[in-house]
Amino acid sequence: MDTALLIKAAIMGVVEGLTEFLPISSTGHLILAGSLLDFTGDGAKVFEIAIQTGAIFAVIIVYWQRIRETIAGLPSQARAQKFSINVAIAFVPAVVLGLLFGKMIKTHMFTPAVVATTFILGGFIILWAERRQSGPARINDVDEMSPLDALKLGLVQCLALVPGTSRSGSTIIGGMLLGLSRKAATDFSFYLAIPTLIGAGVYSLFKERALLSVADIPVFAVGLLFAFLSAWLCIRWLLRYVASHSFEPFAWYRIAFGCVILLTAGMGWVDWAV
Repeated sequence: MDTALLIKAAIMGVVEGLTEFLPISSTGHLILAGSLLDFTGDGAKVFEIAIQTGAIFAVIIVYWQRIRETIAGLPSQARAQKFSINVAIAFVPAVVLGLLFGKMIKTHMFTPAVVATTFILGGFIILWAERRQSGPARINDVDEMSPLDALKLGLVQCLALVPGTSRSGSTIIGGMLLGLSRKAATDFSFYLAIPTLIGAGVYSLFKERALLSVADIPVFAVGLLFAFLSAWLCIRWLLRYVASHSFEPFAWYRIAFGCVILLTAGMGWVDWAV
């Protein structure tokens, strides 16, 4: 196995883990990192989706107590049943729209201009959402959410089908605009990520199985491992961060990064081969 390829897989895994749950778009960063590392093509796109599963294992570990209690309580506890139904409701829109429009989006929207534009627009939306916050939140815990709240968040998550938008950013900021506290929106975003990203990974691997071979196992294993480790560190840090900070720094980062992409692509300094 090519050592350089394993190093690239490790770097991509770290990028995935560090960006998946921050409101800065893991897909956008993976597209750009892959371009810089010459880690592109159909196989690379399958790899990028598959290693999201590593990041999800980190969520499962961090939230294991709540997940275990929910699974154990499903037969008899109304709280566990309501929570599970809300996650399922929020999960459905991304499945439906992803199946309907996923191929079209990958064909026409995976471009430097789209990624950069969504980075910048997303940054301004975060700034607007943060400065719009006033007074107490309507929902301070995920158990207070109604099925309608879950459906709205599921629809908001669909914005992340466009590269550069950010799944976590859409659900967290969308949740805040819908009346959830910053912590409740962040928690639900993590819970919703579990079926969403596992489903996307399994579907992608099955659909593109002809592109894969036994020789790819070490590359995928390295990517999954580094995605898991970096995501675990990122999640633990983010949960402490949201307790007393806003997302404005991430907004400015998105705007600055988007401008850099547009500048380097426009001047021909970097060939962003997405």
